Amino acid sequence: MSPLRVAALEPLSEQNAPEAPGRRGLDALSVGRRIRHHRQARGLTLAQLGEAVGTAQSLLSQVENGKREPRLSLIGAVADALGVPAADLLDPAPPPTHRAALEIELEQAQRSPLFRSLGLPRVSSSRKLPLDALEALVALHAELARRHDASNATPEEARRANTEIRLLLRAVDNHLPEIEEVAEDLVRAAGYTVGALTHRQVARMAHDLGFTIIHVDDLPHSTRTVTDLANGRIYLPPASIPGGHGLRSLALQAIAHRVLGHERPASYTEFLRQRLEINYFAACCLLPRSAAVEFLSAAKADKDLAVEDFRDAFGVTHEAAAHRLTNLLTSHLGIPVHFLRVGDDGALYRGYENDGVPFPQDASGAVEGQTVCRQWTARTVFEVRNRTTENYQYTDTPAGTFWCSSQTGSTEGGGFSITVGVPYAHAKWFRGRDTRVRRRSTCPDAACCRRPDVELERRWADAAWPSARLHAQTLAPLPSGRFPGVDDVEVYEFLASHAPRPDTT
Repeated sequence: MSPLRVAALEPLSEQNAPEAPGRRGLDALSVGRRIRHHRQARGLTLAQLGEAVGTAQSLLSQVENGKREPRLSLIGAVADALGVPAADLLDPAPPPTHRAALEIELEQAQRSPLFRSLGLPRVSSSRKLPLDALEALVALHAELARRHDASNATPEEARRANTEIRLLLRAVDNHLPEIEEVAEDLVRAAGYTVGALTHRQVARMAHDLGFTIIHVDDLPHSTRTVTDLANGRIYLPPASIPGGHGLRSLALQAIAHRVLGHERPASYTEFLRQRLEINYFAACCLLPRSAAVEFLSAAKADKDLAVEDFRDAFGVTHEAAAHRLTNLLTSHLGIPVHFLRVGDDGALYRGYENDGVPFPQDASGAVEGQTVCRQWTARTVFEVRNRTTENYQYTDTPAGTFWCSSQTGSTEGGGFSITVGVPYAHAKWFRGRDTRVRRRSTCPDAACCRRPDVELERRWADAAWPSARLHAQTLAPLPSGRFPGVDDVEVYEFLASHAPRPDTT
């Protein structure tokens, strides 16, 4: 069985799956509607029920509308006042009336990323709304969701799989103990004690499993490694950077398929799950849990946690160290965290969070390819001239204030930033907490950074004709704008800065 499934106690089952966007289930709204049903059935007003249970009318109104999750003590008091068992208010069965079921469906639809992306006003599902209008609205939302899914059928499969896995990992704090244990045992058996895992130790791990590592310069272009199961060989590309961690990582990923008992993937979701697991295994070997936790615990005690120190201590890339922190900070040090890899075009290529930071999402809940707020550290770091060390920033968002550390890099495809961040209360453990750099983000409000300046838009809206890059249309559903895949703000600012100046002679 897949370690990812085992770690989450079969999280893909109906009982244990993380709440996905638009998924029906027992929640605050369902409980609230049941309370309203029984209250109205007994002819009580909110004020009368509030007086009976000793709670403010405004609080009960929030509970009935699903805007506040009631405590168990309040549910018990309400149940007693209404003369019903508390279990009736928590019953996951369908709502007691057809109208109640429709009201819940409408509220859930209006809370979905798809509805928020339309920018339409919400419709209150109060008793004043006629039943036929309520039925029509619910049917329209269902059809809108169906058409959205149908229009993105091909790329949506991959995006849904990514979203499913991301939600699953968030539910377990991105920590997979079974893979951690396997990796720890193997590196110790290969002679590892502390510091960076050596190429010799990786070769010994392969040998202990019956494989020899061979470097060749004619690997198929579509592969990163090839394993010969019949003759016990793992073929890798030649070393481009002597001593670099890349070849160690590739070898460990090839070993992981065998160690984790992978079989040929039967679906794209299974393929992505296997890719995640081999990457996780490689990270566990390059930064073994016991040594890594000891290093991080000492740094936390000194209030001097830093990605660059963690990176240098284990001889890996900044990105590998940053991502490994997401496996260990919450599970072993009690620090919630988020991670982003963002291109210099502002697109989010990889992201993880369990600290509530509001990642941009499309209508399906996917984050890949979405544009990150211009005020976030992952974007502002590209404005910094000194990129030899980490850059720090506090960012005020609708979900609270977050501290982030960001570093940039580049590939043949362009620049990128690697960011690790935590909520304000946990910044005290990190180097750079004393930064005075602070920005404010109101995204997903378009006025924050996605709407051009009024004067720029007036000047260039009818005079600009950009041509979008192809990759801007392949990672995500086309964003809104006059030209699909084009950032209007960026285009207008570019034209304004490059326009010829009026002749003053």
